[in-house]
Amino acid sequence: MLTVSLGSRLAIIIVFFSLTAIVAVALTAHRALSRDFEATLIEQQAYETERISDQVDRSLQVRLALLEALSVTLTDGDRLLSRPEINTFMARQSGLRELFSNGLLVLDEDATAIAEDTFVPDRVGTNYADRPHFARALETREPVISRPIIGRTTGLPLLAFVVPIESDEGNLLGFLTGSIDLARTSLVSAEARASSSRHKAQFLVIDTSNLLYVDSGEEDDGIRPLPDPGASPLIDTAMSGMSLGEITLKNGAELIYATSHLERLGWLFIRAVPKALAKAPATESFRQFLLISLGLMLFTIPLSYLVTRSAMAPLQRMTRRIRDMSAADPGSDRLEAKGPPEVRNLATAFNKLLDERDDIAKMQDDFISNVSHELRTPLTSLNGALRLMTSGTTGRLPQKAAEMSQLALRNGQRLQLLIADLLDFNKLKAGELELNLETQPLAPLITQAIAGNETIARERGIGFTEHCEPGILLTTDSHRLRQILDNLISNAIKFSPQQGVVVIAAESTATDKVRITVSDQGNGLPEHFIPRLFERFAQAEVGTSRASKGTGLGLAICRELTLLLGGKIGAYNDDGAHFWVELPLAGTRDYENNEST
Repeated sequence: MLTVSLGSRLAIIIVFFSLTAIVAVALTAHRALSRDFEATLIEQQAYETERISDQVDRSLQVRLALLEALSVTLTDGDRLLSRPEINTFMARQSGLRELFSNGLLVLDEDATAIAEDTFVPDRVGTNYADRPHFARALETREPVISRPIIGRTTGLPLLAFVVPIESDEGNLLGFLTGSIDLARTSLVSAEARASSSRHKAQFLVIDTSNLLYVDSGEEDDGIRPLPDPGASPLIDTAMSGMSLGEITLKNGAELIYATSHLERLGWLFIRAVPKALAKAPATESFRQFLLISLGLMLFTIPLSYLVTRSAMAPLQRMTRRIRDMSAADPGSDRLEAKGPPEVRNLATAFNKLLDERDDIAKMQDDFISNVSHELRTPLTSLNGALRLMTSGTTGRLPQKAAEMSQLALRNGQRLQLLIADLLDFNKLKAGELELNLETQPLAPLITQAIAGNETIARERGIGFTEHCEPGILLTTDSHRLRQILDNLISNAIKFSPQQGVVVIAAESTATDKVRITVSDQGNGLPEHFIPRLFERFAQAEVGTSRASKGTGLGLAICRELTLLLGGKIGAYNDDGAHFWVELPLAGTRDYENNEST
């Protein structure tokens, strides 16, 4: 691989990750589609079972309503019709055989059968008052539909409908009842059965009270007992109360099922389909997506290779130009010139640039240090002389000369501050600055820093707000900490609007540190400038009057002093600029791993 160019490597990487992304997306989409289809399939089964259950319930209501209508014709308003009249009436109800396959029966007020439309041996004369549905009808005088029962005289599984017959005054005269032979009559419509067959669904109706199959989904299977517990996972799961979900059969087949309970009959409707019906469309979509993606990849591979090769051509030209900028040899502390040709060439050029930069930086530091030392002594004398002249010690000056002297003194003082900053910065970079560490409270230092900047703040109409957590002790150099605070506060004043407020807050943190934050209400720091915020000679508003009043060294010195004191420094924007310094509390100083943020 070392002999393969960077362009070829990038082409391989693009192809590899593109293929990986396609497969990952396809698999994710397949899983999502499978889940969606499974959820849809479960909802479909729940809807179908509920729909069939409602159809059965409506069918029962129709039969009951019909019996209620017929019961009115069996009385003249005060009493039941005579038995001959009832027999004549019953003989004319052959049209109801389809709805009541086990026939109609009229009973007196004691629930004893007195007439029937279809002859059944020993049925007339039998008393049914002990049957739960008749007992309920006698008690409530309301129409009743029984749960599945075994006929007393027929021995058949029946479903009975009981309607009280009452006089106009509401007196109970008797009962009209119809019954269905469940072995011969199915309450589930043919359309529902056909729909289940079309969708490869298994449809079951269970009588939970008697533990019987009412409808097992098999032709002519009739009423029969449920299998023993454990023999049918589907039946066991449905009867456990879990109304929908997934189940795995003993043969490993996975089913999606839903149930609906018809309370008045105690029947449970179950509909189940193979889970594979949900996976099939998702798998087909996955296959199509993968085939299309692979087809596109065949087109993308040569295109990506050409694009990466063309993208690397400028890199080659750039490395040649960089190599020509310097003839120096790379040092042993530079990048190793190894790897693809482009990388080796770039490493060589980069090493040469670093050598040049280091040489120039050393020359610059030496020059600044020498010039600063050489200028400080005569500049101190000049400023002293100018102070004597402006103070009147050497005699009264003419107004014009006094103004010129004041201007010269101000500029001399600015130059002296710049030289002091340069010398401090060089000492910090060289590790020659000594600290005078003492344990002392923080609050007085903040108060002194505010007092030291109060005059310039008053000129601009800037106020101060101070919040310092009481009892904070630091082991620090008070002069250098004041130097940091003075820089941050003067910057906040400089960039605050007229009548603004500078906030200085100090609070301890959970890591045995104290964070001092100096905040202004200005426009905040330019986002593009934040990475260079603590570099020397860096100014955010180059060319403005506020930039011209600074040396560009203040924040760089703050950073170096903070590191020397064992802390960290940083800044962020939030309705103004917020500069913060974190220093260790007394007894917890740690000089390792300190970086500005």
